[in-house]
Amino acid sequence: MAIEELILVRHADAERDAPSRKDIDRALSTLGVSQSEAAADWLIEHQENPVKVLCSPATRARQTLAAFRARVPDLTVVDEPGIYEATPGELISIIDRHRPISSLMVVGHNPGLETLMTLLADGRSTDGRGMPTASIVRLRLPAGKALEPGCAELIDFWWP
Repeated sequence: MAIEELILVRHADAERDAPSRKDIDRALSTLGVSQSEAAADWLIEHQENPVKVLCSPATRARQTLAAFRARVPDLTVVDEPGIYEATPGELISIIDRHRPISSLMVVGHNPGLETLMTLLADGRSTDGRGMPTASIVRLRLPAGKALEPGCAELIDFWWP
């Protein structure tokens, strides 16, 4: 059976506020910029380029992805508005719309990403491992099977 890989990337550290006062507009902090650079370096060293990247429309998520795109400019990136503030169930629906695919990356937010990781890898939706800012999780999924609790194998869990 073919294998699929799902890469979850939490956005890097962001400023507390945006000039617009809207959460979606918060930009990366100075720390976040360095975290996104480190995350991009780690991804390039440990991962073949994903076939497709789904990214939240939030400024901080797009800026986190920009560090990777600067190194791998030919990425196929899809802006997915539903990733912003998504629950694990909503994230599964979004991911399912883009499957089957050999490698898919999702750049988004907590608590959705960390709960999704725990649900897929451990079969639980509570007491997650946590995903610090700019962390990366690689999960192996059996191709052609539904995303359900405990279906994934955790390959890597990295944070700066």
